[in-house]
Amino acid sequence: MPNPSFKEPLAQYLKGLGLVKGPIQLSQLTGGQSNPTFKISCSNEHFVLRKKPAGILLPSAHAVDREHRVMRALANTNVPVPRMLAYCEDENIVGTAFFIMEYLDGRVFVDQTLPELPASERHVIYEQMNNTIAAIHRLDYTSLGLESFGKPGNYFSRQITRWSRQVREANIPIPNSLNKLMDWLPENIPNEDETSLIHGDFRMDNLIFHKTEPRVIGVLDWELSTLGNPLADFAYQCMAWRIAPSLWRGIQGVDLMGLGIPSEAEYIALYEKKIGRPIAEHWPFLMAYNLFRISAILHGISKRAIDGNANASDAIENGEKAGALADLGWACASN
Repeated sequence: MPNPSFKEPLAQYLKGLGLVKGPIQLSQLTGGQSNPTFKISCSNEHFVLRKKPAGILLPSAHAVDREHRVMRALANTNVPVPRMLAYCEDENIVGTAFFIMEYLDGRVFVDQTLPELPASERHVIYEQMNNTIAAIHRLDYTSLGLESFGKPGNYFSRQITRWSRQVREANIPIPNSLNKLMDWLPENIPNEDETSLIHGDFRMDNLIFHKTEPRVIGVLDWELSTLGNPLADFAYQCMAWRIAPSLWRGIQGVDLMGLGIPSEAEYIALYEKKIGRPIAEHWPFLMAYNLFRISAILHGISKRAIDGNANASDAIENGEKAGALADLGWACASN
């Protein structure tokens, strides 16, 4: 890919910070991020630029300032994140607000069956993911200066209301199971309520692992992070055990034991040990809620595809998955 037009202004900015001394090269990093992300190279030095996309954006979308804030707050905790090096709101440099962070040279695993690893190492990778999300949820967000990072309390009620409204406002046919979930979920929210820092999109391919060791060296993509219910955050990752690979990034139906991957029950037990209490009582609700949320998001993608303004080429296909995921969610609710 040719270097973007902002290469030279960025180089001057980085020189002013003392991060580089010579010319830079830029290469765009691929992945599911909605915020454009670039690797910056200068001789043997490497950094990462993460910026807002160009154009008119929704007010709360693409919040690179929040990403920068939370990762900077986590710098001296046991949750590994890249070092934050600069944040800049001057749109004259790269066209939008952006931040510069440390480049972590490691491994990113997209396929959750980890075909490139031996079975013994696969289990350790899953244990390390479990350790990392539990560590996020055990943080004292107030002592980290993140008490204003979101609204504490009533997380499920607020989220269910928000996504149900968006589903209804789309004005396209709503899958039957999605309608049932919108009725069932508000009536079945657990009485227990708690608030922690949550990642919002915690999954394997948002983690960087050491190049040779099975350990997490960086948690990325904090765009959806906020204060919320930690069990919602944990159950979001655990949807993978309920979803077939052919439907949506899941591991349901694969030979977990043969691959050395923990079962859903084993993975939950690891988390319970870390946080010091059982969570199984509310598991049907937690899974139904997360499958509802993903279904609602895909329902919105379907609406944008029908309107002709969805970005992804597979928007129509993803939209059609909304019903299948809602079916899975309703099956959890009906248990």
